[in-house]
Amino acid sequence: MAWLISFLMICSFASAAVKFEKGFIKIGHKRLQVEIAKTFEQQQQGLMHRTKLGENEGMIFIFNEEDFRSFWMKNTLIDLSIGYFNKKNELVEVIDMKATSVLDINPPSYPTTKKAQYAVEVNKGWFSKNKIKLGSKWSWD
Repeated sequence: MAWLISFLMICSFASAAVKFEKGFIKIGHKRLQVEIAKTFEQQQQGLMHRTKLGENEGMIFIFNEEDFRSFWMKNTLIDLSIGYFNKKNELVEVIDMKATSVLDINPPSYPTTKKAQYAVEVNKGWFSKNKIKLGSKWSWD
């Protein structure tokens, strides 16, 4: 049991070391407060080890170019939806992702079927709840 507590403390410390800039985006008609993941370290950390996410909060991942993407749920403790956006900021795909345990050594991954340059992670069901459809665009607010 002591090893588990030590492991969780190390994971918490590691996640605390990565800092994120915050901002606001609009997707369609909805405003969302986001943490911005643009460096490799930020993108690797993502929303790991979080136990909650506000109703209109999320994370935007910004990549240098459009390509096929794949996200996994390693150490991600809450169910999420991910919206993949192309280089024109248009929503091309939404995938629901299931939370995993920190003990899960083989977490699922969620690849795109279309090229994407941006990804937005929010609470599971956020896109459908807010009637955000494919083709909707995101912009800085």
